[in-house]
Amino acid sequence: QVQLVESGGGLVQAGGSLRLSCAASGNFFSINVMGWYRQAPGKQRELVTTITTSGRTSYADSVKGRFAISRDNTENTVNLQMNSLKPEDTAVYLCYGVVSRGVAGTYNYWGRGTQVTVSS
Repeated sequence: QVQLVESGGGLVQAGGSLRLSCAASGNFFSINVMGWYRQAPGKQRELVTTITTSGRTSYADSVKGRFAISRDNTENTVNLQMNSLKPEDTAVYLCYGVVSRGVAGTYNYWGRGTQVTVSS
């Protein structure tokens, strides 16, 4: 099995910063893509950002210039630095990975999520 475990959420005032981390563990060969989704109450799950093993990144327009994703391929971790936070960034943030399990196949995994609340 594969587990993704997030940490680092919390409550912050608008304009503040938070750093989220996610660690992957279990039986797998590699993690091709890592990233973050978020889900706010009453809204659809939104893809926030992704990063490949080579370091290529993508961001939702709503977070460009404010959020930065990074990963450590040897430690199988991914981080999300969130700056200039806005109340509309309030959501549960879920770590995401496209995980290769060798001959067993490639699968998508999500963590359970960490709450980020931005007060105005």
